[in-house]
Parts: sequence; structure tokens; C-alpha cells
Amino acid sequence: MDKLSSILYFLLSIPQCIFSGTIEPSLLYLNKNMSMFEKFDQTNYHQLCDLLCSRHPDLQLILDQYDYPPFWSRPNTFESLVHIILEQQVSLASALAALNKLKEKIGEVRPERLLLLTDQELRDCYFSRQKTIYVRHLAESLVSGALSLSKMETMDDVTIRNQLKSIKGIGDWTVDIYLVFMLHHTDIFPVGDLAAVNSLKKIKGLAAGVGKEQVLAAADQFRPYRTIATMLLWHAYLEGRKKK
Repeated sequence: MDKLSSILYFLLSIPQCIFSGTIEPSLLYLNKNMSMFEKFDQTNYHQLCDLLCSRHPDLQLILDQYDYPPFWSRPNTFESLVHIILEQQVSLASALAALNKLKEKIGEVRPERLLLLTDQELRDCYFSRQKTIYVRHLAESLVSGALSLSKMETMDDVTIRNQLKSIKGIGDWTVDIYLVFMLHHTDIFPVGDLAAVNSLKKIKGLAAGVGKEQVLAAADQFRPYRTIATMLLWHAYLEGRKKK
């Protein structure tokens, strides 16, 4: 694509709200592959919550009852990805205990330092056999340069998903959490996350046994801000548990 064509493509791709003067408060990005994606940060988070809730009364009820959800965020680091891997299919407390044990062992959690540990040393840090394999493969990919977390900050969702899923043990849920917590992309719904799914079913009045397709269809109503909806849904789920 030549320079003029790239500019025309970009202009044609920009949402019409920008030209009409009704710019929505998310941050629009265009990467070198001419793929557009949006991000949010702490400065526009409440604005996006307000905007989405103004369009969806069921989300507005969450905001009215529980106030704004926390701005859940983690740095874009190897440690954060290890933390997400540890959170797969276990309690958050168990995952944090394993991460803290690892930090006691090696200090700053960097791929080079993790690769110096034996499998037994990782097991002593409460890593299962499978998760030992996963974090080793991740560390090796980062050290070799096959994967770059910093470069992902300018990639679109699909490219990031494809690259991360090439790592053993990283599936869609892990990618979704990475995109939400670490890169703050605006339009992610983690369909593999039980808390988000159950909270969505509750506000939409969906039966407990509905399938993935129906869940995704319900979440699609919140495009292009499904991440913001997810934050509100998590908030409602967690606050609701406190009252039990």
C-alpha cells in the first residue's frame, strides 16, 4: 500500500463520530499494518463507563448500585503474564501465593532469572508440572526475541492473539486478560471467564445453561466497549459476593 492509499484508507476507516465532532473518550490507534484499535486509560475510564451505561440501562443499574469499578491494571511485563498463567483454573489467592513464592526465590521476575531455576525449584514455588512447562516456553520465547511484549503495545487484537497463542499454555482466556489488564484494549469480552459470564447472564436474565454463542451475542450489545462492560460485570459479581 503506497503512502497516499494508506492515508485514504485511514480517513475512510475513522468513525464518523470524529468528523461530526462527537468524539468518544477512547484512544484510537492505527498500527503499521493499518489496523485500527482502541485503548483506554485511567484518565478516560470513568467517561467510558458513563457513556456505556447511558446506552445500556442494565449496566447503569450496576453503576448506580456499586459506583465505578476499580481501574484494574497490571504492567506489561513477563511477571504479569506469569501471574495470569498461574491464575488459570485456580483461585486468585493460590496464584498469588505461587507468584510471591517465586519472587522470594529470584527477586525481580524476569525471563532470564526464571530459566536458571530447575523444575524442582519451580515446584517448590507451587508451580504445577504443566505451568512449569508454560512459563519456561514463555521465558524462552522472550529471551530469544520470538516474542516481544513491548511490540504488542502497537498491535491489534488479532495479531496479539495469534502471537500469544503460539506459546504453550496460552489460550483465549489468558490473551483476553492480557488485553484487558495490561494493554487496556476497549473491546474484549473474556467468554472463558466464569465471573464475567455469570454476571452477564444475571443482568440479561439468561438461563444458567445457555451456550457460548448466546453469551457472546449478549456481550456483542456492548461493542465497541465490551472491556468496559466486563469491568462493570466483574465489579457487580465481586460486590454481590461480599453481601452473601
